[in-house]
Amino acid sequence: MNTTQASDRELLARVFLSRVLEPGDEAGGRWLREFGAVEVARRLRDGAPRLAGVSDKRWAGLCAQAARAEPERDLAAAREAGVRFVRPGDTEWPAQLDDLGDARPTGLWVRGRPSLRIWALRSVAVVGARACTQYGAHMAAALAAGLAERGWVVVSGGAYGVDGAAHRGALSAGGATVAVLACGVDRPYPRGHTELITRIAQQGLVVGELPPGAHPTPSRFIVRNRVIAALTRGTVVVEAAHRSGSLITARAAQRLGRHTMGVPGPATSALSAGVHELLRGGSVLVSDAAEVVELVGDMGELAPDRRGPVLPRDLLEPDARQVLAALPARGGATPHEIARGAQTTADDAIAKLYELRSLGYVERHGEGWKLTRQALISAREGRERC
Repeated sequence: MNTTQASDRELLARVFLSRVLEPGDEAGGRWLREFGAVEVARRLRDGAPRLAGVSDKRWAGLCAQAARAEPERDLAAAREAGVRFVRPGDTEWPAQLDDLGDARPTGLWVRGRPSLRIWALRSVAVVGARACTQYGAHMAAALAAGLAERGWVVVSGGAYGVDGAAHRGALSAGGATVAVLACGVDRPYPRGHTELITRIAQQGLVVGELPPGAHPTPSRFIVRNRVIAALTRGTVVVEAAHRSGSLITARAAQRLGRHTMGVPGPATSALSAGVHELLRGGSVLVSDAAEVVELVGDMGELAPDRRGPVLPRDLLEPDARQVLAALPARGGATPHEIARGAQTTADDAIAKLYELRSLGYVERHGEGWKLTRQALISAREGRERC
């Protein structure tokens, strides 16, 4: 058998196994590692000998599923839908998925023109609640748009709420986005996102482990999240309740050594409670795309310093600020009183007072000095900033 024939057999075996094994099946992953896809597929077709790690009942169920699998038909349906199958060892295979060990996908069905491997190299997951608030939707869209503008690929799950907002945010910025589905990539889910997922397939990538026509189940949503975590450099959770599936993605990212980040919300919001739990557990608080990129990006991709507005009094020398602070808010004071408050000499206080007068901060009234209206406004702004 030549190399091409062996490769074709291995391709058909993995397509076959994508129909038979559930995503994330670690027993199946162990079989693939120990025996190879062709041998595992043969044993499942033949029904014997049983492979280790599953009960007789489970083995019988897998063999029944294998009897119905038609890999050539799945490949034909995929080609008709513009879908390709990418397997470990292919040029397009993202090597970071190998970090999943025996839970690594058997292969991925990919819809869209770009290279999944290249896009995944510079990607960030943005996930969160399906029933998100307006704040959550706004933050997800803004984060995704900011990441897209900086040349990052936004990865999410195509669901309602935060996922959809993230995909739309990236698309609105003319950027790249990837939807990882828990069903066949030829069957958009949820149905209400058919138009969005079609648009993602046209401008980006739609990815899934399940063959054409496969439907989603609750367990498939959960195991799908490990692919989102492994594919990307880091995961940002925008809104999540305590039992949110997006927390599963974040915790998978932590186990894989990826960056995990959270966007804080109101302390009273149940939809932010899961995010706050992540932050207490060591995830990094982020508020915009620049802060995300500073964490996951290359050396030197730093977020700008966060500072309040610079007030005129901030530019004064420390001694002058000390004298200014010693003047009472109402009424005036003598140079000796001001000197005592500023902890300096009367001569030095007088010198600084004349300097402050030239700048419009103080004015002289007989033997005393008082703050001008400008100084009072500046002091009020300083208090509001605290």
